[in-house]
Amino acid sequence: MSLDRVNPPQLSPPTGFSHAVAATGTRLVFLAGQTALDGDGKVTGATLPAQFRLALSNLLTALRAAGGAPADLARVTVYATDIADYRTHSAELGRIWRELAGRDYPAMAVIGATRLWDEHAVVEIDGVAVLS
Repeated sequence: MSLDRVNPPQLSPPTGFSHAVAATGTRLVFLAGQTALDGDGKVTGATLPAQFRLALSNLLTALRAAGGAPADLARVTVYATDIADYRTHSAELGRIWRELAGRDYPAMAVIGATRLWDEHAVVEIDGVAVLS
């Protein structure tokens, strides 16, 4: 498996994401949207960073159960109910990402959402990984 992270010099330097990821592998893993649901199915975390930590942990748990690792993530989408709050906490969210997933950044997007499926969730993360 190979993920080639492509960041052309003509584009603004990426911070916390890659502009493109070219993938070569034999198995795709599509990861469902994960929120800050605990093992009992309750949303936990009073702040965006707390919910982001658990949502990302849940995503990585699903990825590892499928045989992958954080470096295998080719694409991640983050859905947030308050983009201004997301921007305010972006440095902290970046630290959480690096702590849990490392510095191999996938192609990413952050999308504003009015509401998520889990009523008390403020962030949801899904992704695609390429495994060998």
